[in-house]
Amino acid sequence: MNAIGQTFFNQQVNGSLLQRDGKIIGSSLIGQAFEKPYYFWSRPSATAEKPYNATASGGYNLAPSNPEWVKIVQERIQKIKDSHPTNSSPVPYDLVTASASGLDPHISLAAAQYQITRVAQHRHTTVETIKTLVDAQTELPTWGFLGETRVNVLKLNLALDKSLPLSHE
Repeated sequence: MNAIGQTFFNQQVNGSLLQRDGKIIGSSLIGQAFEKPYYFWSRPSATAEKPYNATASGGYNLAPSNPEWVKIVQERIQKIKDSHPTNSSPVPYDLVTASASGLDPHISLAAAQYQITRVAQHRHTTVETIKTLVDAQTELPTWGFLGETRVNVLKLNLALDKSLPLSHE
């Protein structure tokens, strides 16, 4: 099985690892926390104390009607709105709720588009430049009909760093 996997699915069998400057920085299959304003932000992680911890994968055990859950989501919505003061659009659900596994590396195209102005301002570039990068990193539904149009946040942020390197990092 390993030989077949290595032959036909080498990238997946080896963890779909992504590198920058020869150093492994993550996997395209597991989300990462991004908090800097010049990066696109991922979905929140459902793995508590250590975000995107694959050993703690799983969703929240709180119902949408649970007051604790409502408070968590409301706080996240407020944080997103505070970070995007000129954006009057509704906050996309995936910027304030975790996926079922809590490890999802993707956000919806709407969630990426919601963040474009903030990233452009902090990268000192135009909205159109950032939009072009988002468009280039947009993944269509699998086989054209499974899932939704999405953006892998780590891949998008790597493309940002490659196209628009930060002098202060």
